[in-house]
Amino acid sequence: MKRWAVLTVLLYALLLLALTLPLLMAAFSAWGNNPIKLQDELGIFKTWGYWLWLAIMTAGQALLLLLPINIAERRLPARRPLKIAVIVTAFFLAGLFFAGILSILCAAFTDNGLGSFGALDPFPIKPPDNLGDGLIFGMLTFIAAFWIIWAVIFRKFAKSDDENSLLKHSTRWLLRGSILELLVAVPSHIIARRRDDCCAPAGTFWGITTGISVMLLCFGPGVFFLFVEKLQRLKPKETNPGDAPKN
Repeated sequence: MKRWAVLTVLLYALLLLALTLPLLMAAFSAWGNNPIKLQDELGIFKTWGYWLWLAIMTAGQALLLLLPINIAERRLPARRPLKIAVIVTAFFLAGLFFAGILSILCAAFTDNGLGSFGALDPFPIKPPDNLGDGLIFGMLTFIAAFWIIWAVIFRKFAKSDDENSLLKHSTRWLLRGSILELLVAVPSHIIARRRDDCCAPAGTFWGITTGISVMLLCFGPGVFFLFVEKLQRLKPKETNPGDAPKN
């Protein structure tokens, strides 16, 4: 079962890699008066932030598959996989909520929308070179707060539901949340690009990236169960020695 889970995670990571350049070209190459060139888009593969994002999404898919592995192996319900599923689902729901709010702020307040999260900085008076630190702190605080809120909400399902029900709830909420977030992020990105904003399109593009990544993440358990079903079909049926034909 673990081999099929690893294969599912690898397919997810490869799919994100394959979609990176086409998504960048669709989002930036043909928009506004200053479209981004292909050479500049290829530069994203040289940034550490891109690989950190890919590592987080891949790790999330791997952790989310711990519950399907237990279900496929017909193990007794264990609290640890349930808690991990709750934590991972809450994290990605918080990320979707953050990306949706960020897209709305960028569409409504142009480049100033990115600076809205700086209001959460406890030390707002900083030298100009450190303004980015306050913005990052505000964003992380926002995500952490809603991560805790969603974790509390899903803890109720972990207490009352079995493994199958919790898995269905998790994937259903993530899928619905990603679709709703994309319905906000895509129009926001179109608005920002048509205005030729400087930084706002980066915020709306983050919303598009988050929505698509989480949407694809939801299909991981389904792909894993397809592999398991295929394995079970190929596995030879066990015969009972008592059923052997007698001479």
